[in-house]
Amino acid sequence: MKKLLILSIAGILCASLSTISSSAVAAATSPQASKAQPQKSSKRHVSKRKAKSTAAKTDPVPANAVKWSCEDGQSFMLQGNMERDQIVTLHWGNKNYKLPRQQTSTGADRFYDAASHLDLVVIPTKAMLFSDKDSSRLADECKTVAMTQGAFAPTQSNALKRP
Repeated sequence: MKKLLILSIAGILCASLSTISSSAVAAATSPQASKAQPQKSSKRHVSKRKAKSTAAKTDPVPANAVKWSCEDGQSFMLQGNMERDQIVTLHWGNKNYKLPRQQTSTGADRFYDAASHLDLVVIPTKAMLFSDKDSSRLADECKTVAMTQGAFAPTQSNALKRP
């Protein structure tokens, strides 16, 4: 008798659990439930990611940086004395990059950082910014305000020519 009572209770529990699970499956597969739940959670995650990523990638413009305006409306900020400093700071795309000087045989000033793949080449009449990663020119015909008025770039070779 006790065994029969226990089996009947177990059967009732199984039957009630199966109806509950089937109604839960039906609710989960309904169009209203599937549209409402994932959209709310994905929007929350996307907005949090965007806020974190934009705050982390923005570096302040270095103090005493000089603006170099390029063709196509591009520009970068450069801090450091190109006539004597071995490392200059380039502010490009909301980030600061430390570019060490490289020796050249042409008289051009070249600053290259292997970690960022940025290559800044300055000749007396203009500056060019390259990406060594994909061999592309990021900015061309870059000049300071003084250079647009006829002055030469502040390069080492120009400093040596002065009396």
